[in-house]
Formats: sequence, structure tokens, C-alpha cells
Amino acid sequence: MATAEATPEPAALPVGSYDTALCLIPPKHTWASIDRLRMLYDKAYEKWPPHVNIIYPFVGIDSLTSASEMIVSELRAWKEASGAPKLRIRLGEADAFSHRQGGTIFICDKDPARAAGLSELRNHVLSALRQSPGSYQMHMTIGQSDDASSSSHEFLLEKASLLPAVEWDVEELHILIRERIQIDGNATSQMKIWGVIDVATLSVSRMAEPAAIYETERLAQGGVDSEHDVEARNRNTSRLPYVFSSSEQKWKVHPGPSSQLEEESAPQSLTVASYNVLAEFEYPPSQDRYPPVIQNLLGKSGISDIVVLEEVTDDFLSYLLRDDRVREEYPFTSCGPPEQSDIEPLPSHLNTVVLSKLSFSWDWVSFRRRHKGSVILQFDRIGKRNGDVFLPAVLSTVHLTCGLTDGSVANKKLELQSILKYLSKTYPENPWIVAGDFNITTSAYTINTALKKKAISSHTADNLTEMETMITEIGLTDAWSFSRVRYGDSSFDEDQRHLRDVFEGEEGATFDPTVNELAAETVGSGFNNRPQRYDRILVKGQDLFTVSGFNMFGKNRGLLGSGAAADDSSDTQGKPSYASDHWGVRCSLKLASDTSEQTIDDSSKLLVEVQVKAPPDSLADVSELRECLDKQNVFPSESDINEREAALALLKEVILNDGESGHVRGKPAFVVVPVGSYGLGVWTASSDIDCLCIGPISSRVFFALAVQRLRKAAMRGIKVLRRVNAHSGTMLELEVLGIKMDLQYCPSTFIAETWPHAMRLPPSDPVFTLPTQTLAKLKPVRDLYYIRRTIPDYAAFKVAYQLIKCWAKQRGIYAAKFGYLGGIHISILLSRVCKLLSYDGKSVSVHTILTTFFDHYAGFDWKSHMAFDPFFHKRLRYVRTSREPMVILGYHAPNLNTAHTASPPSVRTISEELKRASALLSQEGMTWCGFIGSDGLTERAPEAGAAEFLNAYKTYVRIDVQFWGVSLAKGSGFVGWLESRCVMLLVGRDASEEDQDYQGYYLIGLDRLEGANNESIGKDEMKITIGTLRTVLETFEGQIRGDEKYFDSKSCWMSASLVKKSEVSHLRPDGREWGEYTIGDDESEGEEEEEEDKEDIEQLDSDADAPMSSKSKKRPVHGTPTLPSRPAYTGKFRSSADVISRLRWDPEMDSGDYIVGYEDRFLGIRERALDQWKSEQTDEEFIPQHRIEYFKRRSDGVVVWDRKQRRDDIFGSGVSSLPREGAS
Repeated sequence: MATAEATPEPAALPVGSYDTALCLIPPKHTWASIDRLRMLYDKAYEKWPPHVNIIYPFVGIDSLTSASEMIVSELRAWKEASGAPKLRIRLGEADAFSHRQGGTIFICDKDPARAAGLSELRNHVLSALRQSPGSYQMHMTIGQSDDASSSSHEFLLEKASLLPAVEWDVEELHILIRERIQIDGNATSQMKIWGVIDVATLSVSRMAEPAAIYETERLAQGGVDSEHDVEARNRNTSRLPYVFSSSEQKWKVHPGPSSQLEEESAPQSLTVASYNVLAEFEYPPSQDRYPPVIQNLLGKSGISDIVVLEEVTDDFLSYLLRDDRVREEYPFTSCGPPEQSDIEPLPSHLNTVVLSKLSFSWDWVSFRRRHKGSVILQFDRIGKRNGDVFLPAVLSTVHLTCGLTDGSVANKKLELQSILKYLSKTYPENPWIVAGDFNITTSAYTINTALKKKAISSHTADNLTEMETMITEIGLTDAWSFSRVRYGDSSFDEDQRHLRDVFEGEEGATFDPTVNELAAETVGSGFNNRPQRYDRILVKGQDLFTVSGFNMFGKNRGLLGSGAAADDSSDTQGKPSYASDHWGVRCSLKLASDTSEQTIDDSSKLLVEVQVKAPPDSLADVSELRECLDKQNVFPSESDINEREAALALLKEVILNDGESGHVRGKPAFVVVPVGSYGLGVWTASSDIDCLCIGPISSRVFFALAVQRLRKAAMRGIKVLRRVNAHSGTMLELEVLGIKMDLQYCPSTFIAETWPHAMRLPPSDPVFTLPTQTLAKLKPVRDLYYIRRTIPDYAAFKVAYQLIKCWAKQRGIYAAKFGYLGGIHISILLSRVCKLLSYDGKSVSVHTILTTFFDHYAGFDWKSHMAFDPFFHKRLRYVRTSREPMVILGYHAPNLNTAHTASPPSVRTISEELKRASALLSQEGMTWCGFIGSDGLTERAPEAGAAEFLNAYKTYVRIDVQFWGVSLAKGSGFVGWLESRCVMLLVGRDASEEDQDYQGYYLIGLDRLEGANNESIGKDEMKITIGTLRTVLETFEGQIRGDEKYFDSKSCWMSASLVKKSEVSHLRPDGREWGEYTIGDDESEGEEEEEEDKEDIEQLDSDADAPMSSKSKKRPVHGTPTLPSRPAYTGKFRSSADVISRLRWDPEMDSGDYIVGYEDRFLGIRERALDQWKSEQTDEEFIPQHRIEYFKRRSDGVVVWDRKQRRDDIFGSGVSSLPREGAS
């Protein structure tokens, strides 16, 4: 630098060059807060430093030397004449210029004295250049807006006003010169320092070469370069959080961690939450939603150790950090309240802020797009040791570009790449947490519709898939997927509408316009108004973190608050509303050095690994798969849905709340729960509804009460078709509003009173220490809830389930009672594949699930391996027996093996069909309709499958079934019982429903198996085999005909024989539904049971009424007869011991003709032959005689002794000793 020499007084210099400027530049330590705004909002940020122009445009470049000398001369003269005052500037207020292109926001000094001093300085400078002074507005530009009347303009103006005041003494005048440069082939320019006029010494310091103010590389930031994006710039390196000082009542920068951190102070667990709080975009911002947002953050399901907040504005952050509860729960925050005078505003309108209970330091990594970047936190006390090196845990915040367009998805992908590359390069061995709003569209419906409408290209759809792949390939685990598969969804929804409306990729949605009105307002109408799983928490444990739980919060409406809203006239205050358009997500992590339990525990060694099988291109269209299934009528229509909802609602109303009775009976807790295909949401229009009622009373009393109530509701569309008494208990077959239903009952007071909470309890909970029969009744609903709560993507599961079921039906292997596949088998096998594929968070399409399903089970060795869910059976204790050719384990006890009816032939058939299906799906050009085996226009007729079966074998076992009785119910019972004894296909002649005679056939196709070494069976061996088979058939005939309970030779007949193909080729499938007959057919057999039911109801009434207050007794139960008072008598009522003694020892009585009815503590009334009754107390089967309820004759069913009625026809004691009319 050289000092300018004095020159003769020059002529006037014009000031019109935009290539030079005379300005004030504040000290460099004040630039940071100003530049954090300028870099986002000021178009000239890359070219100009923070400055206050004195003269711009200035003199020409050639005149700079002369101009600087003239200015120094004038300033010297001013100083000598009047002693020029020391100038000081304080830029502490914001204002704006309005112009045609919008507005310019700036900060300035509005102090009159200081402003006047600067104006006087400017006048002397102009005087030196022989120019007259004009109007002047001192300002430092912060940014520009497109519309001076817009809310964005007002928000930026407010942001500028929140800047900490910039104050300094004016000691230098900077002369800037524009230098034109080329960067990446683009022409641009930058103002550089030509020289400096020292106001104190009145000298000019000129640079040898114009000096750059910023690094040149900064000018390249406008474009996104994926290669260089990893080298993302930091706004500031290693910034420290703010903490609240209670003594000073203000937020201050944390001094940093102490020099020695005690390892034992590290927590053993960690909870991390992410919440998009939804920014206000209208100025002035309303604060009505702020109170419910804070309530969600501080609520039981939202409170966490670390909270990542997206879309945080200056106004919200100031409001949030004013709250004493927030200050107490979260002592550390990455950004302080902008309303505090010494704290700068947030850089963008939408910002990411982290609240924490744990100390940290943080960096900002830019995505090289304005307003986009990630906060990278390093925790002081959480991490792992690699030798002597401490590797702190790192958390990266995410808020990717929103929208579903080609451009927005491309930007999203680049932003995600930036984060992952930065973490991989900077923290390759550290544990990671990546949390925030990813804005990745997940709904298959939205993506497919956008493709069809050409809103996005196929390349963009591929980018969405690639982003999911990037996450899993780098080793990040999706906490939601991991937790759902392993632990189940705590926010499980019972609503059947949810099951119907969901599409693939919508499970676990955190942005749901179908529910949340704020989300609906955000997206408006169109294909984008579907649920999306935008918000995620990803974890890379590195032997430190294990995901131990996941939940959502903010799903309940709160009252809009009356906080200090800018708009005091708001009429929304006090109204219910969601706090945000997003749900919050929270993940629980377990911190441990030993994570050996993170995998699938002890059962992993028994697990058959699932390998992904990609489908051919011809099967990749999900919409074609849905259309094919829709043509097969597997999806119920809207009317089907409404009919079943109405029927189920009516059944619940009748069972749970007898409308004709005003008597409340203490309101015992009952619940009616759909199970089976309807409960799982995979039902079709032809499906029945299986229901389970759970309550506190015994089964006998319940069914007595239920039958009475159901019959009273006959006029409302309810028919009781049949009452079935089986080994598993009683079941009612019903028809409600034309819909077939099966009703079963489970007595369990605790389950009923705590429903549905009890379904979330672990299987080992003491609550489930129940009798075996009770557990058996609960098993379907417990298994159902587990499947529903742990399926990663229900919509994909539903479509895949329907395809597999349709395939199994078409191939003739959908018949669980015959040892083939049933709904429960498909559910377990399919959910197992879905969970193993999605365990690490990978999103898997439905067509990939299907091809993988068939490929996996086609090669499954059923003899050596068991199919089970390794996430449920973590420590498998099931011991397989030699009599189980197939093991498909359910979830809850008892009867874990759901394939207990399978036989070696049925397993062989299933395996062959799976291999055939896998081969078909591997063929290029295969379509879903072609795979199912139809043209896709109509459902394949059952006759097609039957015809294929009838042509498949040379020889068949034919079981001839004939029935000619009057009671069709008895015929149905006979056929059903015979079916349970066979594993075969039922076909029959074409018969009308009016026929009382029936003749049908069960057929078993006989296939010749090869020898041990694939050798053919010789003729002699074949003769022996056929002879043995004929002997087996004769034995089978004898067993069936010898069963007196079901086989009556007066009305039915059966025979079994070997026949050739030609003898059965004319047969057709029997499509009639056995069991569709009213209870009236069986009433003659159940009169005695119904009389007992009435007594049970009366006893229930008297038991319930006894402890009630007088208020509850005012109205009697309608339709319940009043019990007669117990008659007076003098004769003793003989005991059950006396009766047993007489029946056994009286030579006139046959003890073998009598049955003992007794009360089992768990199973209700049971019966046992008198000759089998054990009287010795030391006997294992001993039953106390006080539990005996009655004795009856086997031959005519007459009860000869009844404890409740005190009737005794053996000795004539009790009421039997009184006149007949008194024994009613």
C-alpha cells in the first residue's frame, strides 16, 4: 500500500459509475448475524459485504485516486475549521423501501443526532467532489421481497428488526471496486476493496491489488453439486447451545462441557422425538395453536430427552422459550429466543430447532440451496469408546424439500445424499440418529396417480425408491419399522374403515389429510391428499443404540389457545383443533455396550432366511394386480361394507344392551369383537363374520341370556340358526340382517374390563394365567391383534393375502379342515415374510412380497423346518413330534401348531403347488390374471378346478354318502362329522335344495409314489398295497357305521371303495352350504337345555338384584317370569351320595343307563357316565359330590334328580314328595 500525495485542486468529478462505491463497513466480528440473513435474502450477498453506502454510484475507476485525495483534503479542512465530531453508528431498527419490483428491507440508525452526523460527513465528501448533496437514506440492506404488501415481506421486515443492534465508531471509509469474474462458465462480479480512507489520520491506504472480501468459492453456492456437496459449508463451526440463566432471567450461550466428563453420568436410555409444528404463513401470525403444540411436547407421549422441531418461526420460538415448563424440561436449545435483544433471529422463516435435556455442540451443514441444511449435533456424554478415543453420538436433523414434482424430488434426493455423505465422511464410526420431516411420498396411490396424470416422470418414481434404498444401504434402521415388527404398534386402530381405505405405503402415516383438517388444508384436493409417512427417526447404532420403542403423539385435538396472538380479534380461540398438520414421532433407545439381543435372539438359528425375489417386469404393475383381484370379486363393495357394519352394530346392541329392559343389573363389562377374516380386514362378500364376546359371567349363563335376547330381536332381522356344542365350547350360528355370523363366548372379567388394553400386554403377563379353554377362546383375538399391530404395511399385506387366498382356492388347497391351507395359515406365513423383508426399514412393494412369498415357501423343507414368527417366538420352546408333517406356529397358547390337521399327502400337495406357482411367477411375460388361472373377466368357476382334479389321477377312493332323513339339520350334522374324519374333495350330483334325499361322494386321488431311490413299485408290491388299502377302507367303514351318535342306518348310509377315473368323471361339486337351517329343527332335542337356560337367567337376575340399591330396583326386567317361592315340605331332600349308592347297588336299576351332570369350575356343566364316576378322594379324577347338579337316564334323557329344583324321582324326596301342582 502507498500513501496518496497531495495534488492541485481538481475539477468536479462526476458520480455515476456503478463499478465503484464509497461506503462504511462494520467491524468483521459483527458480520455473522447480519450475513446469516443476507445470504438467504439479499441478492447482492455474494457480491457485497455488509455495508452502508455513503455514495453509490461513485466516481469512475480512473478517478479513484483523485477522488480519494480530494475527499481527504476536504475532511482535513473540515476538521481544522470546526473540529469534526467523532461519528458513531448504531443500526438497531428496521425499515423498507418500496419499488416496482417489490421491496428492500434494511436496518438503519434512526437516532437524529447520529443520522445528522453521518449526513454531514456525506455532504463534505460530495463537496470535495464538487457535487451538490441530494436526499439520503442511510441503510444497510438485509434482503429483498417480491411484493411489499405480502406476508413474506412483513416477516422479513420483522426478522430484520430482531437483529441485535450493530454499533461501531466510524473510523474508515471504504472504496470498493467491481471486478468481473467467471465462475463455472458463468459471468458474475464481486466488489473488492480498492482502498481505505482513515478518518482519524486522514490518510488513504490503497491495496496493491483489489482485495476480496469473501472467499471466491462462496460464489459457487447457487448450484447443487452432489460431488462437492459433501464438503458442505458451515454457517459457524462447533456452536454451543443456549441455556436459561435463572439468576439473570435470560438465555445465555452454554460455556461448554467440563474438561472431564464422568462416564458413569451417561444415561442408560434415550428418547428422541421429531415434531413438525406447522409454521404460520399469514402476517401477523396467530398464536392460537401454540398452547396445544406445547401441550403435545410436554405430554406423556411426547416428552423426550431430545426434540427436533421443524417449521419453527421466530414468533413460535420466542413463545416456546417463554414457557417455564419448557425451560425446566429442556435446559438446552440450539437457538435462543429471537425476542431477546442480544440473540439473533432464526435465519429462515421455516427453521429446525433442537431442544435437549443433554448438553451438546452443533454445526450447520448447508445443502447449497437457500434455506436448506441440517443441524448436526454432537452429544457431550453420549457415545462409545474406540480404544482411548471417545466417539460421540451424532444427531442430524432433516427437513427435505416438500412436494411431488420432478424438481422437488430431485432436490430431495440431493439433500438426502448431502446428509448421508457428510455423516459418512465426517463421522464414519460414530453412532447416528437422523430425525425429522423427510417429505418422501410413501403412498403408492399418490405415486401411481401422479404417474398416470404425468405429474411426475418414471425417473422421479425411481428416485423415490432409490432414496429408500440409500437409507437402508448405509446402515440406518427405521425406528418405526423396527419397532412395529418387533414390538407392535402402540397406536393400533380398531376401526374397520381404516383397514378398507388404506393403500400401500400409508401405514404409520404422520401426515394424514383424511383425518387431520390442517393437513387437508395444506394439500387441498387432488391425488396428494392421501396419508404419507413423512416423519421418521433413523438410527445407526454402531453397538451403542438399540431401538426399544416407538410411538406417535399429537393425535388428539386440543383447544386453540388465547395466547398473546397478534390478531386479538381471532374467533377460533377455544375451538378444538389439531395442533399441527403432522403427528409427532418419538423413538426410545436403549444404550448399552453389548447389543447381542438386538437380533432375533435364540430362535435365529432355527430360522429359514428369506431372500428377496424380484418379480419380472410384467408383474410390476400394482394397479394391474388390484384390477385382476377386483374382477375376481375379492374386494367388498361399499354396500357390502355398510351391511356388515350395520349387522355388527345391531348384534352388539342386542347382546350388550337389551333394548327392551330398563334394568341395568350393575352394568357388567362385555365386549363383542370381530375375529377371523373380518377382524383382520381381509374378508370378501361371501365371508361370514366371526364374533367373540368377552364378559364376566359363565358361558352357560351368557348363552342363556344371549339366546333370549336374540330371539326377542327376531323382528329386527336376527335369526338364531343353530346352537353348536363342540369340544371347544358353545357357538351360535346367526343370521343378522342377512349376514351370517358365528358367536362364541369367553368368560374373563379382567379382559373385558380392560379391553383393549389387555391385548397389548405381553404373553407372559400373569393376566393370562387362565384355564386352557379360556385361553383357547382368546387365542383368535390375541393372534389377530398381534398380526394387525406388527404388519409393516397392512395394505400390501391385504392385497397379497387376497391373491394367495384366490390362488389357493383355484388350486383346490384352501381347506384347513382337510389338512390344506386356511386363512390363519396364510396370515402367519405371509406376515412372517413381510416382517422379515421390512425388518430393517426397507420399503417392499406388494408384487415383490408375493414373488418372494412363493419363492421362499416353494423351497421350504417342511420336514426339517418350522415356519414361525421369530419376532414373537424369540426363544422357541416348541418341540415338534413325529406326527406333525407340517408346523406353522401361531402366536399364543394353546395349540401353537395351526397346521395340526395336515397329513403327509396334503403337505406334499401344498409343496408341489407352491413350486408350480413359483415357477409361473418366474416366467417372463406372466400376468397376475394368468397366474390365477383365469382371463381376469370373471371368477373362475369351481367346476374348472374339479374337472382338473377328476382328470389328474387314474384311481380314486370314493366314499359314498347318502342321507334320506326328514331333518336337514341332522343330515348337515352327519355330513359335517364325516368331513372331519376325511381329507378329500367333496363332489356330488346336481340336486335341488328342496330334495330331502342326498347322495354325495368324497374323493381322494391316489398317486403312485416312487421308492426310496426313485424306483417304480413292482406289480406284486402294488397288489399288496391295494389289498392293504382295501382293508383300511373296510376298517374305516366299520368305524363310521359303528358311531351311534352320528350314524343312523335308518336315515343315512356310507361306503368306501376304490374306483377308476371313468366312474367319477360325471360328478360335479356340491355348492350348497351345509348348516343353513333354523334352530327349530333341533328344538325337540334342546327343550331341556332351554328350560335350564331360563333358570340360569332367573338366577342371574336374582344374583344381580340382591346387592342393588332401591333406585336400581324400580323397574322389573320385562319378559322374565317371576320365580315361585320355594314350597314348604317336611321330607328330607336326599343327597347325591344317596342317589349314587342306590343307582349302583339297587338290582332293579341299571347303573350303566345313568349320567351324572356336574359343575366344572372352568368349563361349566359337564356330564360323565355314572359307571365312570370316581368316589375315592385319592383318585386323580375325583370330583367333590357337592358339584353334582343332576342325574338323568341315558335311554330317554329324563332328569331323575335335580339339585336346583330339589326334585328327586329316585327316592321321592324334596319337591317330588309334594302334590304335582306345587312342583312347578
